[in-house]
Amino acid sequence: MTSLLILNGPNLNLLGTRQPEVYGATTLADIEAACTAHAKTRGISIAFAQTNHEGEMLDLIHAAKGTHKGIILNAGAYTHTSVALMDAIQSVEIPVIELHLSNIHAREAFRQKSFIAQVAVGQICGFGAIGYTLAIDAIIDHLGKKSAVGA
Repeated sequence: MTSLLILNGPNLNLLGTRQPEVYGATTLADIEAACTAHAKTRGISIAFAQTNHEGEMLDLIHAAKGTHKGIILNAGAYTHTSVALMDAIQSVEIPVIELHLSNIHAREAFRQKSFIAQVAVGQICGFGAIGYTLAIDAIIDHLGKKSAVGA
């Protein structure tokens, strides 16, 4: 069975209470429940992790190699600052979908730069919590195309 890792970064544990005007009222537990239900309909398994620590995110990405076929990554503020995350993604050679609840391109200038985008399959941003299920579908589609060409 195909397994995906959904990895959430700093402050995402506060979803539902942190700036609901930007990030919505949905909690991380709500997102995980929606993703689990959606994954079941797609015949895949999902593992979830959330950390506020960059080094732990690196360790989780490294550990995904050989365990998960893809990663959905909401790196939070580390998106805009972490060359280390970019390098880790490139090193494990696992397809990654970059995900953001808000539209980072319509926000402050510093949020419009993504180190993750350079090594991700694609980016989903601005759709709120539904972005997670969109990302699941996108990574499954990508993995299917990759298998079809023998990669």
